[in-house]
Amino acid sequence: MKSQIHLRLVILLLSAAVVAPEGFAQDKNPTTAEELVSKNIEAKGGADALHALKSLKLTGKMLVQQGQIQLAYVQMKKRPGEVRTDATIQGMTIVEAYDGKEGWKVSPLQGRKDPEKMSADDLKPLMEDAEIDGPLVDWKTKGSTVEYLGTEDVDGTLAHKLKVVRKNGDVNFIYLDPDHFLEIRILTQRIKHGAQEEVETDLGDYEKIGGVFVPTSIESGRKGDPDKEKIVIDKAEANVPVDESIFHFPATASK
Repeated sequence: MKSQIHLRLVILLLSAAVVAPEGFAQDKNPTTAEELVSKNIEAKGGADALHALKSLKLTGKMLVQQGQIQLAYVQMKKRPGEVRTDATIQGMTIVEAYDGKEGWKVSPLQGRKDPEKMSADDLKPLMEDAEIDGPLVDWKTKGSTVEYLGTEDVDGTLAHKLKVVRKNGDVNFIYLDPDHFLEIRILTQRIKHGAQEEVETDLGDYEKIGGVFVPTSIESGRKGDPDKEKIVIDKAEANVPVDESIFHFPATASK
């Protein structure tokens, strides 16, 4: 009798040993896109904090030509989708702005000191930059689709990879840090002036501003280009008062 009970216990233990790995494997199934988006939103500070962030002012420096040239940098973002960036060197200020409907720029380094309207293609990256939340927050409302593509190595980090297809057809491949679920890289593919363009942006040094984590180190350029533009944010301010007129095409300028 004792031998039968012992045999049954052995069988039960063996069964448990077989079942346990299966159950464990099920828990380790690939994470879904929606789960990753939720983790990203939570990591940034939560949906309420994100939506409460109505404006964001970033002040710092822009480094180009592998850091040999430095420009003073100021960017202002305001909901629902306005942005203006000023980069100044030797008394000349480069301006790019978008008021939610149209974009314009001032390019003094190219000998153009008067404001000019931006083409639809040139405006695309500025429209994305106007998003305070980034492409993942409220992606359904924005008309995007999100797909989880598994993990991929990003400079030694096995990051979660999400594919976001925007309503206009542009694609963002977003890489999330596996521990903190914040964006560490965004690869953007779009058609610009009839040709495919790939822009790679690395994000880091997150700081909590107004209850939301924002990157204070942003390095961006064409994929594979060793000389990328780097922005270092020294000061970030949340919900600062904004003069709405700074985003609009100057009334005194010729259209």
